[in-house]
Amino acid sequence: MINPQTPSTPARLTASATSKLPRIVLLTTGVLYILAGLFFRDPWKTDDVVGLATMLSAVNSGDVTAWLLPRIGSLTYTHDGPFITWMGAVSIQVFGPLFELFTNPLDAAIIASRLPNLLWFSLLCSAVWYGTYLLGRRPEPQPLALPFGGEPPVRDYGRMIADAALLLILATVGIIWRLHETSAVPAQLAFQALAFYAVARTSDRPISGAITLGIALGAVFLTRGWMGALPVIIAAAVCFRPGNDLWARKQWLLLSLVITTLIILAWWVPAWWHGQYWIEQWWSWHTRQLGWPALGNFTDMARDVPWFLWPTWPFALFALWRWRAWIAAPHIWVPLAFGAVPAIMLLFLKRPSEPEFSLLAVPSAVLAAFALPTLRRGLVNALDWFSVMCFTLASATVWLGWVAQQTGWPPKISHNIARQTAGYDIVISWPAVIIAVAGTITWLLLVRWRLLTRPLALWRGTVLSAGGLMTTWLLLVTLWMPVLDYARSYRDVSAELAGILDQHQHADDCVRALGVGAGQRASFSVFSGLDLTFNTKCRLILQQTSPSEVESGNVYTPEGASVLWEGKRRADRHEMFRLLIRENE
Repeated sequence: MINPQTPSTPARLTASATSKLPRIVLLTTGVLYILAGLFFRDPWKTDDVVGLATMLSAVNSGDVTAWLLPRIGSLTYTHDGPFITWMGAVSIQVFGPLFELFTNPLDAAIIASRLPNLLWFSLLCSAVWYGTYLLGRRPEPQPLALPFGGEPPVRDYGRMIADAALLLILATVGIIWRLHETSAVPAQLAFQALAFYAVARTSDRPISGAITLGIALGAVFLTRGWMGALPVIIAAAVCFRPGNDLWARKQWLLLSLVITTLIILAWWVPAWWHGQYWIEQWWSWHTRQLGWPALGNFTDMARDVPWFLWPTWPFALFALWRWRAWIAAPHIWVPLAFGAVPAIMLLFLKRPSEPEFSLLAVPSAVLAAFALPTLRRGLVNALDWFSVMCFTLASATVWLGWVAQQTGWPPKISHNIARQTAGYDIVISWPAVIIAVAGTITWLLLVRWRLLTRPLALWRGTVLSAGGLMTTWLLLVTLWMPVLDYARSYRDVSAELAGILDQHQHADDCVRALGVGAGQRASFSVFSGLDLTFNTKCRLILQQTSPSEVESGNVYTPEGASVLWEGKRRADRHEMFRLLIRENE
């Protein structure tokens, strides 16, 4: 209920500002967003290739334990839960044989492993839209009634806010790559959004909302463990504060808790039975991530989070200011809870990074959407032009870099690119160039539409932001994908190492890892099937080091071992590998 003493709503809007955005625009935007860059590339380190490695390990091991407890080869991987491993492995088994009709088994498995991303993306978009729509239809956020009428209908207003929230999540810079990788992050985002929707749904349909919330919380736990689940669980509970409409439905949280507990136990009990060591390592890893707030972490987050959440975070803060008298209303309190709890927990992590930052994206986009009706027309126009200039410049920069790589002009830019891609053989994919040209023309037409029609609809700026980011991303994954694959893929160096091992490895030989990171270990597992161990009796040793350490002679060499092979990705100046052999074994 609205308190009569509460100041008038800050939203000022006419019906023309909520004109319907064509559904085909939203659908086309979403399809292009997720398909661009999802297929036809190698997995890159770290999270992308690690996720794929756990899926292939489950498929190829023939051991039920590899399904229950994610691992890379025979190495336990305890950073995440098993859910994405299950989904990816099932997708590989079901769809892999179909794709093998058109490509080799490994590439078929890579393509199949990314099909679940379509599900995560669809769930994310649907939950954000419907959750925001439910909050936008409530009486608290409705715009001020005009003296002679003309304010938007409740349904149109809610739809406009929901459209804006969806476009803003698509315009968020930091998550665009993350939504295209085979890691836990896309699923984590989807289930957080589902929990947000469930809380909003609880207001009018408590049973449906409670069941959905229980499923979402259980699923996010199976996806990222306590690191991903705890902020979402606490945020969902904080939404039910005394004094708001949700508080009257707090008893339904018990149903959510029961469903969540049953989902967790359905995995935890057999996992503990089959792998107590894995569970112990999983618990140890999660507890080691926590610590007291440190100044260094705070400064790092102050530097990284703003670009990660661009362009939504300024609008989200503005929404909190403009709606400060309505802070307890669900349309502000619910997204605020889902954003504030993860933000606070970031302070207590020893090494907060992008997977943790991603939990801020959905609530920031929703809050930003509710800021739009409170903005003055002049400010909205200024932000529109900022989006046009920013993304036009970004797209032009991508084209300029590609031209410099292909032609050598401008020479300084060409030299810098050549230095970063040493050894790369320049190729032109004309289909990719045609797609890039089409994307650029579409962006120019969108800018022209904004210039000539001067639309009144409040979603115009969000269309420009989402369209501009998508254009830049499309240019990157078409014009630059071969270069990115060359710079970030381990396919070639894995093949080189596999050739050396074929010549020198005996049937009963194992290969010991020495300083090899999780992403590199996963890459060798995916591309060459190499299962690295920690067995100190192995005759062969794969060591990860750096060219500078090798040149200075400071690299550690185990006693009795000699260098059999040295190799690295040709574009990498900071990382190399050595295969050592102990002749006296």
